[in-house]
Amino acid sequence: MQDKIRKVIDRHAEVQRLLSEASVLSDQPKARELGRELRMLEPIVSLGETYIKAFHDLEGSKELLAAGTDPALKEMAQEEYDRLKVEVPKMEEELKLLLVPQDPNDSRNFIMEIRAGTGGEEAALFASDLYRMYTRYAERKSWTVALLDWNETDKGGFKEISFSVSGDGAYGFMKFESGVHRVQRVPETEAQGRVHTSAASVVVLPEVEDVEVEINPADLQFDTYRAGGKGGQNVNKVETAVRITHAPSGIVVACQQERSQFQNRERAMKMLRAKLYERKLEEQTSAQAAKRKLMVKSGDRSDKIRTYNFPQNRLTDHRIGFTLYSLDRVVDGELDALIEQLRLADRAERMEQASTGS
Repeated sequence: MQDKIRKVIDRHAEVQRLLSEASVLSDQPKARELGRELRMLEPIVSLGETYIKAFHDLEGSKELLAAGTDPALKEMAQEEYDRLKVEVPKMEEELKLLLVPQDPNDSRNFIMEIRAGTGGEEAALFASDLYRMYTRYAERKSWTVALLDWNETDKGGFKEISFSVSGDGAYGFMKFESGVHRVQRVPETEAQGRVHTSAASVVVLPEVEDVEVEINPADLQFDTYRAGGKGGQNVNKVETAVRITHAPSGIVVACQQERSQFQNRERAMKMLRAKLYERKLEEQTSAQAAKRKLMVKSGDRSDKIRTYNFPQNRLTDHRIGFTLYSLDRVVDGELDALIEQLRLADRAERMEQASTGS
């Protein structure tokens, strides 16, 4: 354990040194990358240094007790030993968690897409409910939400909606939301009170810098159109909304939120980079992902990850078998309990993989 900690301490010092060099400071992408690494190393270094000192103090108190010195010194050594023999193992467990390899994307902002699935208008209304749930949660976390694109139905639902979220460690909290969300409830249009099942899919993409994904401008087709407002009315009399098609991948992105075509184009390019980055990661990590049940399910858009049962006020996450009977509070943005369980399950899985070397 101490050898691992010392290696982290050495790397922390090296990163600090690199960040003070003019050549690195002039290379903004490199500086940002090192800055992210430094933030990931800092909690390990802080706890690690405390642990190493406590470990040596514990060993010292053992030696004093074994030496049979004067009663007063022995009493002090016994008190220290009793305290440290409890604290040191606790610190070891915390360090084991901190030393588990982290997802380098966890500190990033993210882009989320919600699409109505099976269920017609009820699925579109559920997609709207999910959008409200996530934006409420973002407000609780003091994150910034920016709407990008949407396709609204006559009854206020969304066939699809996309938005970006900026905040400290935002992607690390929300990355497990990708997948199919199923709802069971009585639709407003159901005259006989029967429970219907509908679904919506959610995709969470880490936001990346333009230098991290190479895009050939010749591969892009730009289209402009008038941005639509609530209820289908046109809010702009000029074509400010932008749609971009990336020919090699077939990916299409759009943004209509901003008032200027330039701003919408910039936001649409962010979406495109995020989608291309996700595809690149999928190709690179497909073999490793096959070994990780939680990550595979969290990233598989066709996999049913969660059920929202309104008649029973019950939410169940099928990946970890976790159930809450407070669905009303969850859909109002109280997601902390659920997200914490998902993060703990992921951490436990990472620890198991690290210990087995798989």
